[in-house]
Amino acid sequence: MSDTAGAPSGQPGSGRAPRPGTGSSPSGRGRARRRRRRWAHGTGLTVAVVLVAAAGAAWAVYMRLEGNITPDEAAAAELARFEKDRPTALVEDARNILLIGSDSRAGAENRRYGRDPGTERSDTVILLHLSAGRRGATAVSMPRDLMVDVPDCRRPDGSRSAPMFTTFNSAFEVGGSACTVRTVEKLTNIRVDHHVVVDFDGFKDMVDAVDGVEVCLREPIDDKDAELKLPAGRVTLSGEQALGYVRARKTLGDGSDTGRMERQQRFLGALVSKVRGNDVLLNPVKLYPVLDAATSSLTTDPELASLRGLYELVRVLREIPTQDVQFLTVPRESYTEDVNRDQLALPAAEELFERLRTDAPVAIDTQRDGKATERESGKPSAGSSPVPTFPGNTAAEDSCT
Repeated sequence: MSDTAGAPSGQPGSGRAPRPGTGSSPSGRGRARRRRRRWAHGTGLTVAVVLVAAAGAAWAVYMRLEGNITPDEAAAAELARFEKDRPTALVEDARNILLIGSDSRAGAENRRYGRDPGTERSDTVILLHLSAGRRGATAVSMPRDLMVDVPDCRRPDGSRSAPMFTTFNSAFEVGGSACTVRTVEKLTNIRVDHHVVVDFDGFKDMVDAVDGVEVCLREPIDDKDAELKLPAGRVTLSGEQALGYVRARKTLGDGSDTGRMERQQRFLGALVSKVRGNDVLLNPVKLYPVLDAATSSLTTDPELASLRGLYELVRVLREIPTQDVQFLTVPRESYTEDVNRDQLALPAAEELFERLRTDAPVAIDTQRDGKATERESGKPSAGSSPVPTFPGNTAAEDSCT
């Protein structure tokens, strides 16, 4: 019998060579440990690089979107100057935001919509009231031909205008957003907490970013001035079509500003419903262009001029049920001295302002038949008053039904 019988494999006398990579020798075990360390180090480095790159990309996106927003520092300074004259907020958690659609002709795209690049008016102004606890939102359109007292305001050249009794949209033309805020506060005695200005081009980009917004047309539209030709029924409007639709006045409906504001309200309701959809807000591929378009077109008060500030606003609107997002027009009637102008209809307008000021419920008559329905808020008690009802619509409405 050989004297190597029974010797352990890989040991002297076993007759077998050690298996490569088993680390059976001190030098082999060292090489294996070094390879494992190099693999772990390489994997960790790769993961770290990926994480840093992702964080860097996310930060770059954040900074781009944040940088898109223009803070309205001049308006903030002007409003601060008149702080003692401004209304006091009566309900701490309620918020009032003034949304201003500017018909600025500045820029290559916006010049298409007018011949005077030096003129900028408020084509649309909406006072958005967010109730305390975010139970609901009420958007009140302010007619541009409403006769109002415009206070003395700082002009773009630094001079000051004299107080005047004129049309509402003149306030923006004279003194921009600060003058419009002060005019609204003087008219309503409601504190405006924030303001947002969006121009024509930004509005179009926002609509295109959500792949269009569906509206229902009761009859075909052929408006040469607005370059708008659409069939009756359900139609998905592109940004360009949407702009023509919400701005057209003379050739649609009865040609009045009333019809134009009603179209704007219904369109905004449809836009709110579209943006609230999970296919937009929960899809990064769709959400980024929406955020980019929205932020690129906005000029806001400094407090709101950040992604965090805008996110809080969007989050609030998302949490409010669409049936509780209401749209109406401030009660008004023909101005006594000029039928082509409006004046507040009293006491209905004062009732509306008082309810917004005190964060009381506002009821909407979606039939727009002018017949107020007596609806009680909460549990009625002895001597309680019915909630006044105003013609309007909600974001939950389907205008085709």
